[in-house]
Amino acid sequence: MDLRKINDPKKRRKYLEKINKVSLENIGKVVFENNDRIHIENLIGGTTLPLGIAGPLQIKNEKLKVKNYFVPLATTEGALVASVNRGCKAINLSGGATVAVETVGITRGPVYITSGIEEGLRFEKWLDNNLSALNIIAKKTSHHIQLKKIGVRIIGCYVYVRFYFDTGEAMGMNMVTIATDLINKYIEEKTAVKCLSITGNFCVDKKPSWINFISGRGRRVWAETVLKNNAIKTVLKTDPHKLFDIWLAKCMIGSAMSGSLGFNAHYANILAAFFAATGQDLAHVTECSIGITTMKIEKNNDLYVSVYLPDIMLGMVGGGVKLAIKQEALSIVRAKNTNGLAQVLGGAVLAGEISLIASLAEGSLAKAHEKLGR
Repeated sequence: MDLRKINDPKKRRKYLEKINKVSLENIGKVVFENNDRIHIENLIGGTTLPLGIAGPLQIKNEKLKVKNYFVPLATTEGALVASVNRGCKAINLSGGATVAVETVGITRGPVYITSGIEEGLRFEKWLDNNLSALNIIAKKTSHHIQLKKIGVRIIGCYVYVRFYFDTGEAMGMNMVTIATDLINKYIEEKTAVKCLSITGNFCVDKKPSWINFISGRGRRVWAETVLKNNAIKTVLKTDPHKLFDIWLAKCMIGSAMSGSLGFNAHYANILAAFFAATGQDLAHVTECSIGITTMKIEKNNDLYVSVYLPDIMLGMVGGGVKLAIKQEALSIVRAKNTNGLAQVLGGAVLAGEISLIASLAEGSLAKAHEKLGR
């Protein structure tokens, strides 16, 4: 039986129950609102994750505006929400976190085939001279998209092009793919250079990469705080020097020894939980978890801590964000736009890094998971 020929999700679920001799009762209990407009094939129901709240977390943005935020985290990992919550408390007692966000642009990186280097160089020059024309083509696909810049690399007869788009409040991968497809048609018409593939892994989408680390993708996020010595002792149960030693050995030297693309403790934990709660594309965690955590002991024995996330892919509209249950989670955050959402995420990642490294410093990681993770 072709499942696509069964039009009703309930009938499709009943068919699977019959042939597999299983019960899918709980999967069938997940109800979607009429306005959810589900985009999935062979729908049979839904799945859920426990949703916890960390915070409040005091954040000061680059405009020096201070606000308290709650952070929704969807996860099956015990101790994660408690850990982020503890990090929030330590940050708040230290005067809050400062977070800044920069829009880099969503990238799509097609690969083109030429006769060789000479034609490839001519094509690169043509792209440089025709950015405005290509932006006009992109805007034909959406009023909310703008082509910001173009990066080019030539390897033999292949030309790899990295288009950077501003997609407004949407994460925008579908938008940039559709825009790039129309751009490719225009390029072939004007230059006779053929697009071999609309993505040549030069985007780089849903894979960790050094180009995304160095050049950024989506949004760059910085978050920092100066942990007061008293907050470190009373909340984190350790001292600045132990925190610094663990950070140096684990995040810096350990990451270098292992060839890691992420010089951090566990960005992916907070990213995945926040993405799942707010309807983001979960596969982007693979690229978004690259980044660097830094620490520096101040003269007064306070501890400066920062996180840098060069590749954050998220949005406030479109995709899974439009599901009613994800809209409710977003309403908890109370971010006014996508940059505001990225600010809260950056602060949450900072809190998570502080708490985990403190747990390692005090030797309580196994105990915490034994207590809360079972």
